[in-house]
Amino acid sequence: MAAVAADPEPQASGGPRPPVCLLVLGMAGSGKTTFVQRLTGYLHSQGCPPYVINLDPAVHEVPFPANIDIRDTVKYKEVMKQYGLGPNGGIVTSLNLFATRFDQVMKFIEKAQNMSKYVLIDTPGQIEVFTWSASGTIITEALASSFPTIVIYVMDTSRSINPVTFMSNMLYACSILYKTKLPFIVVMNKTDIIDHSFAVEWMQDFEAFQDALNQETTYVSNLTRSMSLVLDEFYSSLRVVGVSAVLGTGLDELFVQVASATEEYEREYRPEYERLKKSLASAQSQQQKEQLERLRKDMGSIALDTGTATGSLPPVLEPSDLILTRGTLDEEDEEADSDTEDIDHRVTEESREEPAFQNFMQESMAQYWKRNNK
Repeated sequence: MAAVAADPEPQASGGPRPPVCLLVLGMAGSGKTTFVQRLTGYLHSQGCPPYVINLDPAVHEVPFPANIDIRDTVKYKEVMKQYGLGPNGGIVTSLNLFATRFDQVMKFIEKAQNMSKYVLIDTPGQIEVFTWSASGTIITEALASSFPTIVIYVMDTSRSINPVTFMSNMLYACSILYKTKLPFIVVMNKTDIIDHSFAVEWMQDFEAFQDALNQETTYVSNLTRSMSLVLDEFYSSLRVVGVSAVLGTGLDELFVQVASATEEYEREYRPEYERLKKSLASAQSQQQKEQLERLRKDMGSIALDTGTATGSLPPVLEPSDLILTRGTLDEEDEEADSDTEDIDHRVTEESREEPAFQNFMQESMAQYWKRNNK
């Protein structure tokens, strides 16, 4: 596909377009990791190698070349042993530990944006571990605040032929959409086993789904019938693609939807993240001003404004000079042996200490402003 193989387009500012992050989520057994493997191979074949990140610390082998692998940073079994945790607790703790260093991952992605148009992120098979954990939220928001980020929900089509199971999948997809608040694509995987057209029909034709539900006699079918009415609006704006991770079919259509979702991110989501960034920067600036004002009040009448003219003040001394003005061992010996006892040495010392203290405060404030204006 030409759009995939093309080089990243330059932005209006002249720099390369930031890569699109595809955050792949899915239930255990949905074929999520196989899908990432197929996606990686497809992009390589199109001359557009992706930047691949594995966030599953418990996987034995990764069937694709990962640029960043959480297993290189966090040892899953050691975490379980050290903290006395079970499998799910070990995954959550490993992700929490990795999230504390995710700023470094962001730097690697920024460096790779000249070579990779897409960033693929494979998440743990225990979907709730990533979706509802603090570390999952941190990672998702960190990516979305800097790069166009799209959530891809991989769904096992062969297990969704039952209308109740299908509705359960759709409810989970809906919850992830409202949790992440990002452009969303449902990938109906394993179309080599069964075609996904029945699911698309259920989403587009309410009566067809009701007919399928009529064959169910349990009380759950009544709940599912009610929920299908609630999700009608959710279906109308949902992007759905049928894919076979084994055969590699449907990937061209997937990237058409990815392009559409990227435009949606730039149009609707990026302005909101930019607004949040500005709000945070404004709050930090206000906090710094309040801290400076408190410092001014604490210091009283001592001049702390480094921007005013300092011609009338004594020259700024180095820290070593400040230490020397406190008096050295030789000066103390001289005072002890001095014959000029009629001179008040204490007054002379105080006359030195006052400008020295003023210079010390000037230096401290200069360093404070320099540190906070970086």
